[in-house]
Amino acid sequence: MGPCRIGFVGTGGVAHRHARVLGGMSGVQLVAATDVAPSSASVFGEAHGVRTVPDLDALLGEELDAVYVCVPPFAHGALEVEIAAAGKALFVEKPLACDQPTAEWVGRRIRTSGVLSRVGHHWRCAEPVQRARKLLDGRQIRLVSGTWLDCTPPVAWWADRARSGGPLVEQAVHVLDLARFLVGEVTEVHAAAGGRLPGGVEAATGALLCFANGAVGTIATTCVLDGRHRTGLEIVADGIVVGVGEDWLDVRDAEGAHRAEYDAMTPRTAVDAAFVAALRGTPVPPERDAPDHTEALRSHRLACALARSAESGRAEMVR
Repeated sequence: MGPCRIGFVGTGGVAHRHARVLGGMSGVQLVAATDVAPSSASVFGEAHGVRTVPDLDALLGEELDAVYVCVPPFAHGALEVEIAAAGKALFVEKPLACDQPTAEWVGRRIRTSGVLSRVGHHWRCAEPVQRARKLLDGRQIRLVSGTWLDCTPPVAWWADRARSGGPLVEQAVHVLDLARFLVGEVTEVHAAAGGRLPGGVEAATGALLCFANGAVGTIATTCVLDGRHRTGLEIVADGIVVGVGEDWLDVRDAEGAHRAEYDAMTPRTAVDAAFVAALRGTPVPPERDAPDHTEALRSHRLACALARSAESGRAEMVR
């Protein structure tokens, strides 16, 4: 079998991270990249030894096995549809879009095409998440508390809610995906916004989540801090409290309190390795793999329901 030949649409920071990981793997060839900003594509090409091409059509003219889609929320949509129609596997960085209709349309087209897809919810692959899942196995989960307390990212589009989707869609979707992964599906939400910043994004959000299994939860977000303060979940189940994030685990049970910290790069590397393995037809354990587009769409629906509720002040069903 020849090398897995990979292209990139979007050449910002997250694309560089994936390229560094993929470039260190045997049997992987980074072929070409494109970006609407030619200077960004040029820097990316020089850094990773790939050709730069003017647009997606030119990229799809290359002999590729897969395309990494690493674009801002507002740019998702037609890109994925065209890549899937060309029969190329996709790795799509979250969020899936800045709204729900676009993500639903893309999802339908990807499912119809039958191509392999993965979405960059790498927290699922993190060691603390796997440990949390084992600790919670067989216990009745009662209460879930999620947080994403952070700053406003320094890119012009982020503060424009119409282009980013807002903090719930663009940032907190990691925590919402983790809640679904560890606890289960959410059926109904009721959110309130604590003011808005210029551009329309919520300065802070508080919300109630009702899970299908009877658990109740909350999610709190803000983007007015100087940097990241806390991101993750605290889960209360019979006899145990488990706090978990991308790179940390807190446990309190009958044996006492314990905290462990982990390397945040490990799950980010794991999702790329799992995607390459899937391209080669090698089975990947679910706990070491990122979700496909259909599964990630469920987390996106939850984030969008919360965003709608924060805007309207009314409860929203997740659908």
